[in-house]
Order: sequence, then structure tokens, then C-alpha cells
Amino acid sequence: MTARFLRRATVAGIAAAALFGSTACGSGFDDKSSDTAQSSGPASLQILIGSSGEAETKAVQDAAAKWASSSGNTATVTPAQDLTQQLGQALAGGTPPDVFYVDAARFADYASVGALEPYGDKISNKDDFYESLRTTFTYDGKLYCAPKDFSTLALQINTDLWAKAGLTDADVPTTWEQLTAAAQKIKAKGLVPLALGDTRDRIGAFMVQNGGWLTSKDGKQATADTPENLAALEYVKKMLTDGLAKYPKQLDSGWSGEAFGKGKAVMTIEGNWIKGALQNDFPNVKYKVVELPAGPKGKGTLSFTQCWGVAAKSKYKEQAFKFVEAMTAGDQQIAFAKAFGVMPSRQSVRDQYTSQFPADKPFIDGAAYAQGPVNAPKMDSVLSDLDTGLQGLANGDPKTILSRFDSNAKAALGG
Repeated sequence: MTARFLRRATVAGIAAAALFGSTACGSGFDDKSSDTAQSSGPASLQILIGSSGEAETKAVQDAAAKWASSSGNTATVTPAQDLTQQLGQALAGGTPPDVFYVDAARFADYASVGALEPYGDKISNKDDFYESLRTTFTYDGKLYCAPKDFSTLALQINTDLWAKAGLTDADVPTTWEQLTAAAQKIKAKGLVPLALGDTRDRIGAFMVQNGGWLTSKDGKQATADTPENLAALEYVKKMLTDGLAKYPKQLDSGWSGEAFGKGKAVMTIEGNWIKGALQNDFPNVKYKVVELPAGPKGKGTLSFTQCWGVAAKSKYKEQAFKFVEAMTAGDQQIAFAKAFGVMPSRQSVRDQYTSQFPADKPFIDGAAYAQGPVNAPKMDSVLSDLDTGLQGLANGDPKTILSRFDSNAKAALGG
């Protein structure tokens, strides 16, 4: 998957303030002024994307040109330098692009202020999108936008180091207990068992595996301070304090994939973007990918996704819907997968995708039990504070971390 998912982007403060400030002052996105009326004649769509690189930009531009040619419209695709900042400023200024990438972590912020047109029900065969992805882009009971593609977390194993530790395929962990057992054997051989990212975007998977999560399904209630989440954090803390897992900074690395690529850990937990990163930076590393070990309550992973947002103020909504329809068609999603490594959001092309990319099957399989990001607005500072707590988990109190999140989240959620 693309590098944009490696870490959460933070909203530029000025853009976020402008976005929310514009609605607070009464010039919100729901006003039905004449400038939002459908224009007659061919549409000239402006599309803003957060591109992972030249391959993605060219693929989207080519697909847009093909659609424009066949539909009689024009479509200009612009890769953003900083999507969050540029989109926030454009929305706040009342001159947004017609269609744009919306990251799952930003979605509720935009939906809550009326910046997005809720067109999800107009997309053909909407139930073909994975349920976890539809849930991610549902706000106040409405499916707002079509999931563009997605990624999930899985377990990567360095096969050479695995063998060096005396382990075989029979030792590949499928439960927490087996993960601990394998890690103990690896540590006994003087190797670091697991490189683990130090934020909710990695550690949160353990919560899901134990039946917990940070917020309720509708995103309206804080649910971190529960026995399920507590047990999950206590498990991760023990892994850290026992030396069975280490954060990237403890391994002189910027992220877990780097530590894994350098051979500083036998295992890591990352998304399918690690494939391209290893290929580019550490092409000699031999590894295999398996699903994350199940927790006491079953399998669990996290999903990272974006949707095709349509501006509520677009003059060309109907053409924008048709553009999104074309971009999310199964054959087009497979073409994007080949071009720049994304995983299709439509279940109907799953088998086609896995037959062409068999090594990605564990990531695709995770879609059936994946948890999307916190789906609530105005949660940036709350989530950042949680990450700070998790970064000190080895010496911290899991109960305090969770109760602090709930307290902060309740204030942000207004209840």
C-alpha cells in the first residue's frame, strides 16, 4: 500500500480552524444558494488527490481522461502537496474541488459540518463494498462516499531470522499465546522478536482482538475504559517489559518497517504498504505475511482507507457521482491495483485480486474482521494524547491511559 498510510496526517491548524469556523459563523455548507445548482452542458470536474507518487498520479489521470472522453466532460486531476491542508482551506473558502480523496481519519470532521454530499446510496451495488469500509464512511446513519481502496494490518515474518531462531512453519503464531511462545524462543536466541508501532494505529489491533475498541460503532460514545481494552493493553505492556516487543525508536528506526528491513526484529505488524517499502529499501529481505494472531475474542485487525468525497458545494454533483462510479468499478480498481499497489474495496473482485497478488491474501482476508479508525469529529487532540500515553506504555498504567482517553473523548463528543 502507499506510504500515505504509514502515519496519520495531522490537520494543519489553520485549515481546521477555518473549516469549523466557517460553519460556526453561519456560512456553512448546507446553504442551498444558487451557486450550488447543477450547471447545464458538459461538466468541468476538478479532482484533488493525495498521491503516493508518480505511478498513482498517472493512473488516476489516465482513468479520469478515459471517463471524460467517453462522457463528454472534462476532468482535471491535481495531486496535492498537502491534501489535508489544501482541502481544508478550499472547503473553508467555499471553492472546493468537485471530487477529492477523504482519509477515514478526516471523514467525520468533514461530514459533521456539511462539507460532503452524502451520495453513497446512489452508487451501484453499494453492498459490494466491504462492510467494514461502508461503516467507516457512514455518519449519522448515511453512507456518504464510496470507499476508494483499503489496507489492513498483518504479521510479517523474516524467514531467515525465523529459521535462525530455530522456528518452523509450525511455530507461526495464530493466537496470543503462540505469539508469546514464539517471541520467547526468538529472544532466547538473542534476537528482537517483534517491532511494534507505538500508536493506536498498531496497538489498537490488540484491542479489537479482545473484543474492544475506543468508541462505539456510531462514533458517539467513548468506550476505551473497559476490561477488554485493559486486558489488551496489559498484554502489550508485558510484551514490551519482557523484551518480546520493541518500539521503532528503541531499534533506531523511524517506523517498524524500517526496523524489520534492517533485520533488527524477526517480526513486525504493518499494512501491505510494507511490500513496496521493503522492495525499494531492503530488496534482499526474505519474508512471509500471515494474518494477525487472534486474541481471546477472535481475529482482529485495523483498516486504513479513503473514499471519493464529493463536495456539497459542487456545481456538478451528478457528473461527480458518475465519475466516482467509474473510478470504483471493479475493473478500474484492478487496474489501480496493478498500477500502484492498492487493494480493491469491492468484494466482487477479491478473487481476481488475490489470484494476481497471492502474497496479499492475508491483508484481504483481514477485511472481514477489520476495525476502521475512530469515526467522530474533533478528535485529533484526543487521539494524539492517547498516542502519547501508548508511547509510554512500558512504564505507564494501562487503566490510566484508557480512562484519560474516555474523559477527553467525552468532552470532545459533547457527552
